[in-house]
Amino acid sequence: MAVPVIMLVLIVASVVVLALVIWSIKRHRNPDLNIECDSPIDELLPSLAGLSLGTAVDGNTVEVIENGAYFDVLLEEIRAAKRSVHFENYLWKEGVLGQRVADALSERSRAGVQVRVLLDATGTRKMGEAIERQLEESGCKLVKFHSWHIHNIGVMNARDHRKLAVIDGRVGFVGGHCIVDAWLGDAQDSEHFADISVRLRGPIVNTVQSAFSENWGGETGELFVGDDVFPALAKAGEVTVHAAFLKPEGSASAVKILHHTIICLARKRIWIQNPYFIPEPEAIDAFGAAVKRGVDVRVMMPSTGGSDNPMVQHAGHRNFEKLLRCGVRLFEYPHTLLHQKVMSVDSVWCAVGSSNFDDRSFEINDELTLGIRDAATAQRLEAIFEKYLPHCEEIKLEKWRKRGLGHKLIDNMYYLLNEML
Repeated sequence: MAVPVIMLVLIVASVVVLALVIWSIKRHRNPDLNIECDSPIDELLPSLAGLSLGTAVDGNTVEVIENGAYFDVLLEEIRAAKRSVHFENYLWKEGVLGQRVADALSERSRAGVQVRVLLDATGTRKMGEAIERQLEESGCKLVKFHSWHIHNIGVMNARDHRKLAVIDGRVGFVGGHCIVDAWLGDAQDSEHFADISVRLRGPIVNTVQSAFSENWGGETGELFVGDDVFPALAKAGEVTVHAAFLKPEGSASAVKILHHTIICLARKRIWIQNPYFIPEPEAIDAFGAAVKRGVDVRVMMPSTGGSDNPMVQHAGHRNFEKLLRCGVRLFEYPHTLLHQKVMSVDSVWCAVGSSNFDDRSFEINDELTLGIRDAATAQRLEAIFEKYLPHCEEIKLEKWRKRGLGHKLIDNMYYLLNEML
């Protein structure tokens, strides 16, 4: 009987050692990022871009588009495509909007335009078989990121959360809009969400194309070249843009480095709009240090009643007291989901993209965030912040401390669950 017991102990020990090895290889490094610099942020574009593994690109135009109006602009550009359409998104559900987008993509493909569509497998489970057939039968190349298959079992939790499009290699779109009917309209009620994306022209579009090609090549092995997809792009405006999207193995992701660096560099103002705001302790400390420097730090997010995922809002609540003690001002919008993932810093630099302010976006998902040096764009985002502000409830420290025990237990329970994901 002793031999089977010894063998069992050896097997268990081997499994434990193997699990530790896998954990050590795959674990996310989480260094305490820090920076000391007195230069204004608009003079640090090469540093911001370099630290986030990108390059600052001059000569662009950036157009901010809100809510359902985004799809009118996007579909107009798709219908005008002559050579290529590359479309990447996380969430697509059956509905009016999904049909509109599928029709535009299918029509261009039948007209001879090269259409590549990259969608996250998890986020498109309710896309509908009829839409998938329509895209494929029209000639679109439709690929699912980390499709549900045994060979992807180790990466199913890693999702393609990017929302982008590139038309003829010359016009780019980046932001937070998903292909779900709730993104139509103008955030007028709880059934219509608020969001922000940008239309880009100029050399930065090549960089957005690179972000698309990263995952397309990884999923299909296909590399695309030539003027149809990577044309030489002339200067289109005066805006400098850089992109953070790379996620190197064994290091902090580019979007995490960018967000943290910005907090450390701000000197006057950090205004954040983000639907899922769960900063880690080092980010909370950085926010506190910013407030001590005299920075006006404000965060706007949906309330649990306005969110599409109240569990995440409760997880975020767990850190509200510490943030409030640090001097961060917190605002909750109760009327609908504010899905925009934007920051404005010192009224001269801003960020727009797909990244939530949580560890799933910073450590696990594939994301894309643009850093934009342009006072007009930054102030436009600040104006959008101010538009929603009168309809928000500001969370005050004394009142928050007095919230019920049940609320606190729910917050901590969901925070623990969130940390386990």
